[in-house]
Amino acid sequence: MMQETQKKIKEIRMAIQDLLLYKNEKYGDSALNPKKGWYKGDSQNSILIRLMDKQARIDNNPDPLPRVNDVADIIGYCVLLLISMGVSAEDIAKFKD
Repeated sequence: MMQETQKKIKEIRMAIQDLLLYKNEKYGDSALNPKKGWYKGDSQNSILIRLMDKQARIDNNPDPLPRVNDVADIIGYCVLLLISMGVSAEDIAKFKD
């Protein structure tokens, strides 16, 4: 029988996946293929900047806990960063003991 925590992990993972796919469709593939305008850097640097912006939001939030939106965005940007680094599911599986 699946533990409650395992069930929640699967639910949150699916919700993050749905959010990432929704935003990718809505905004295009701008995180991994940024349009060349004012920003001239690569996708990895762009994602790192977005992560720093989220960190600043959390740091400047007067509430003791971060907003759910900011945490979900950080998770999403971390997934996109892994993709931009060329990481595969097999690479992640290697971390299992």
